[in-house]
Amino acid sequence: MNGTTRLLARPWLIGVLVAVLVAVAAGLYWFQPWQLWVDETVQETLPSGAPASQPPIPESTSSAPASQPAAPAEVATGTLISHEHQTTGTVRVLRAADGSFLLRLEDLATSSGPDVHVWLTDAPVRPGKDGWDVFDDGKYLDAGKLKGNKGNQNYSLPAGTDLAGYTSVSLWCDRFNVSFGAAELTSRPA
Repeated sequence: MNGTTRLLARPWLIGVLVAVLVAVAAGLYWFQPWQLWVDETVQETLPSGAPASQPPIPESTSSAPASQPAAPAEVATGTLISHEHQTTGTVRVLRAADGSFLLRLEDLATSSGPDVHVWLTDAPVRPGKDGWDVFDDGKYLDAGKLKGNKGNQNYSLPAGTDLAGYTSVSLWCDRFNVSFGAAELTSRPA
Protein backbone atom coordinates (compact mmCIF):
# COMPACT_ATOMS: atom_id res chain seq x y z
CA MET A 1 0.00 0.00 0.00
CA ASN A 2 1.52 3.34 -1.01
CA GLY A 3 1.21 6.66 0.92
CA THR A 4 -1.76 7.95 -1.07
CA THR A 5 -3.71 4.75 -0.65
CA ARG A 6 -3.05 4.76 3.12
CA LEU A 7 -4.22 8.40 3.29
CA LEU A 8 -7.45 7.57 1.46
CA ALA A 9 -8.01 4.59 3.75
CA ARG A 10 -8.24 7.01 6.69
CA PRO A 11 -10.88 9.61 5.76
CA TRP A 12 -10.65 11.26 9.18
CA LEU A 13 -7.04 12.21 8.37
CA ILE A 14 -8.18 14.06 5.26
CA GLY A 15 -10.71 15.95 7.41
CA VAL A 16 -7.97 16.91 9.89
CA LEU A 17 -5.69 18.13 7.08
CA VAL A 18 -8.47 20.21 5.54
CA ALA A 19 -9.31 21.70 8.95
CA VAL A 20 -5.65 22.59 9.57
CA LEU A 21 -5.37 24.25 6.15
CA VAL A 22 -8.55 26.26 6.76
CA ALA A 23 -7.28 27.31 10.21
CA VAL A 24 -3.91 28.41 8.81
CA ALA A 25 -5.60 30.40 6.01
CA ALA A 26 -8.01 32.06 8.48
CA GLY A 27 -5.14 32.86 10.86
CA LEU A 28 -3.10 34.45 8.08
CA TYR A 29 -6.09 36.53 6.97
CA TRP A 30 -7.03 37.61 10.51
CA PHE A 31 -3.56 38.38 11.94
CA GLN A 32 -1.73 39.39 8.73
CA PRO A 33 1.70 38.83 10.33
CA TRP A 34 3.58 40.20 7.29
CA GLN A 35 2.25 43.66 8.25
CA LEU A 36 4.85 43.76 11.04
CA TRP A 37 7.63 43.96 8.43
CA VAL A 38 5.96 46.22 5.87
CA ASP A 39 6.45 49.98 6.14
CA GLU A 40 4.37 52.53 4.27
CA THR A 41 5.63 56.10 4.46
CA VAL A 42 3.23 58.96 3.73
CA GLN A 43 4.57 62.52 3.40
CA GLU A 44 1.69 64.99 3.16
CA THR A 45 2.45 68.70 3.34
CA LEU A 46 0.82 71.01 5.82
CA PRO A 47 -2.04 72.82 4.08
CA SER A 48 -1.31 76.52 3.62
CA GLY A 49 -4.87 77.61 4.28
CA ALA A 50 -5.30 78.94 0.76
CA PRO A 51 -8.61 78.07 -0.84
CA ALA A 52 -8.47 75.69 -3.77
CA SER A 53 -9.35 78.49 -6.17
CA GLN A 54 -9.65 82.23 -5.67
CA PRO A 55 -12.00 84.38 -7.74
CA PRO A 56 -10.20 86.80 -10.08
CA ILE A 57 -9.75 90.32 -8.70
CA PRO A 58 -11.39 92.94 -10.93
CA GLU A 59 -8.89 95.51 -12.26
CA SER A 60 -11.01 98.42 -11.03
CA THR A 61 -10.33 97.58 -7.38
CA SER A 62 -7.43 98.79 -5.29
CA SER A 63 -3.95 98.06 -6.59
CA ALA A 64 -2.85 96.82 -3.15
CA PRO A 65 -1.66 93.20 -3.27
CA ALA A 66 -4.19 90.64 -2.14
CA SER A 67 -3.36 89.18 1.26
CA GLN A 68 -2.66 85.49 1.49
CA PRO A 69 -5.02 83.43 3.67
CA ALA A 70 -3.68 82.80 7.14
CA ALA A 71 -1.95 79.52 7.84
CA PRO A 72 -3.97 77.08 9.94
CA ALA A 73 -3.91 77.91 13.66
CA GLU A 74 -2.76 75.23 16.10
CA VAL A 75 -5.47 74.54 18.70
CA ALA A 76 -4.10 71.38 20.40
CA THR A 77 -0.95 69.25 20.43
CA GLY A 78 0.26 66.00 21.90
CA THR A 79 3.15 63.52 21.87
CA LEU A 80 2.45 59.89 21.00
CA ILE A 81 3.37 57.18 23.51
CA SER A 82 3.60 53.45 22.82
CA HIS A 83 0.89 50.97 23.69
CA GLU A 84 0.61 47.61 21.90
CA HIS A 85 3.35 48.60 19.42
CA GLN A 86 6.34 50.95 19.62
CA THR A 87 4.94 54.33 18.52
CA THR A 88 6.48 57.80 18.33
CA GLY A 89 5.56 61.15 16.79
CA THR A 90 3.41 64.19 17.48
CA VAL A 91 -0.22 65.09 16.96
CA ARG A 92 -1.47 68.55 16.05
CA VAL A 93 -5.06 69.73 15.70
CA LEU A 94 -5.27 72.75 13.40
CA ARG A 95 -8.12 75.16 12.59
CA ALA A 96 -8.23 76.52 9.03
CA ALA A 97 -9.36 80.04 8.21
CA ASP A 98 -12.77 78.64 7.21
CA GLY A 99 -13.22 77.10 10.70
CA SER A 100 -12.66 73.49 9.64
CA PHE A 101 -10.36 71.25 11.68
CA LEU A 102 -7.46 69.09 10.57
CA LEU A 103 -5.74 66.42 12.65
CA ARG A 104 -2.08 66.07 11.67
CA LEU A 105 0.36 63.30 12.59
CA GLU A 106 4.01 64.37 12.31
CA ASP A 107 7.15 62.23 12.36
CA LEU A 108 4.95 59.18 12.94
CA ALA A 109 6.67 55.83 13.41
CA THR A 110 4.63 52.77 14.40
CA SER A 111 3.93 49.23 13.19
CA SER A 112 1.62 48.43 10.32
CA GLY A 113 -1.56 46.67 11.24
CA PRO A 114 -4.57 45.08 9.59
CA ASP A 115 -7.18 47.73 10.48
CA VAL A 116 -5.61 50.76 12.23
CA HIS A 117 -7.60 53.99 12.46
CA VAL A 118 -6.91 57.48 13.81
CA TRP A 119 -9.36 58.22 16.62
CA LEU A 120 -10.04 61.47 18.44
CA THR A 121 -11.31 60.34 21.88
CA ASP A 122 -12.40 61.43 25.34
CA ALA A 123 -10.36 58.68 27.05
CA PRO A 124 -7.40 59.37 29.31
CA VAL A 125 -3.97 58.36 28.01
CA ARG A 126 -2.43 55.78 30.31
CA PRO A 127 1.06 54.35 29.83
CA GLY A 128 1.71 50.63 29.42
CA LYS A 129 -0.90 47.88 29.24
CA ASP A 130 -3.38 49.96 31.26
CA GLY A 131 -3.83 52.17 28.19
CA TRP A 132 -4.21 49.49 25.55
CA ASP A 133 -7.98 49.10 25.50
CA VAL A 134 -9.60 52.20 27.05
CA PHE A 135 -10.28 54.23 23.92
CA ASP A 136 -13.45 52.48 22.79
CA ASP A 137 -15.07 52.78 26.23
CA GLY A 138 -16.33 56.33 25.73
CA LYS A 139 -16.83 58.86 22.98
CA TYR A 140 -14.60 58.76 19.91
CA LEU A 141 -14.52 60.17 16.41
CA ASP A 142 -12.93 58.06 13.66
CA ALA A 143 -10.83 60.44 11.52
CA GLY A 144 -10.06 57.66 9.05
CA LYS A 145 -7.91 54.65 8.37
CA LEU A 146 -4.21 55.20 9.09
CA LYS A 147 -2.67 56.13 5.72
CA GLY A 148 0.79 54.77 6.52
CA ASN A 149 2.79 53.72 9.54
CA LYS A 150 5.49 56.35 8.99
CA GLY A 151 5.65 60.01 8.00
CA ASN A 152 3.44 63.11 8.11
CA GLN A 153 -0.29 62.74 7.51
CA ASN A 154 -3.40 64.94 7.46
CA TYR A 155 -6.91 63.87 8.48
CA SER A 156 -9.86 66.22 7.94
CA LEU A 157 -12.33 66.24 10.81
CA PRO A 158 -16.05 66.41 9.99
CA ALA A 159 -17.67 69.84 9.75
CA GLY A 160 -19.11 70.93 13.07
CA THR A 161 -16.71 68.86 15.18
CA ASP A 162 -16.74 70.19 18.76
CA LEU A 163 -13.26 69.61 20.16
CA ALA A 164 -14.37 70.39 23.73
CA GLY A 165 -15.18 66.76 24.53
CA TYR A 166 -12.04 65.21 23.07
CA THR A 167 -8.86 64.92 25.10
CA SER A 168 -6.69 62.42 23.22
CA VAL A 169 -5.82 60.75 19.93
CA SER A 170 -5.35 56.99 19.56
CA LEU A 171 -3.98 54.90 16.72
CA TRP A 172 -6.64 52.25 17.21
CA CYS A 173 -6.52 48.73 15.76
CA ASP A 174 -10.19 48.05 15.15
CA ARG A 175 -9.65 44.37 14.38
CA PHE A 176 -8.09 43.58 17.77
CA ASN A 177 -9.58 46.44 19.84
CA VAL A 178 -6.22 47.73 21.02
CA SER A 179 -4.32 51.01 20.85
CA PHE A 180 -0.98 50.98 19.02
CA GLY A 181 -0.15 54.34 20.59
CA ALA A 182 -1.87 57.48 21.88
CA ALA A 183 -1.34 61.15 22.68
CA GLU A 184 -2.94 63.32 25.32
CA LEU A 185 -4.01 66.60 23.73
CA THR A 186 -3.00 69.91 25.31
CA SER A 187 -5.03 72.93 24.19
CA ARG A 188 -3.16 75.96 22.90
CA PRO A 189 -4.20 79.43 24.06
CA ALA A 190 -6.16 81.29 21.41
